[in-house]
Amino acid sequence: MAAQRGKDILLKIGDGGAPPAFTTVAGLRARTLSLNAKGIDATDGDSAGRWRELLAGAGVKQASVSGAGVFRDAASDALIREVFFSQEARAWRLIVPDFGVMEGPFLVAALEYAGEHDGEATWAITLASAGELTFEAL
Repeated sequence: MAAQRGKDILLKIGDGGAPPAFTTVAGLRARTLSLNAKGIDATDGDSAGRWRELLAGAGVKQASVSGAGVFRDAASDALIREVFFSQEARAWRLIVPDFGVMEGPFLVAALEYAGEHDGEATWAITLASAGELTFEAL
């Protein structure tokens, strides 16, 4: 796979409909997707060489998405504020070029606004997975 431009990674929020219509989150300059799985330790006295053994397929999977950028006061910003204050699990879509599309319910775990007196207003968001996610390879 060739190198990819970071600006081509897209984060989209669903409108709450069924099926959801997605709006690209405006103003993001940086985006990060983290996938984690907690292993279940199945080690016992009979484990070969006393090496730790993990029980396959039994752990808890989670995903988090974070992003930061320039405040634009766009429709997506208003929607994000709405779902943060209501703490509604909303459908989100993350598109990573030449990798795939991840989609599913997320909660807005953190929403931050900042600004320097001689600079632009910025914001940051952190999403926490709130249910089963789907992945489709591109």
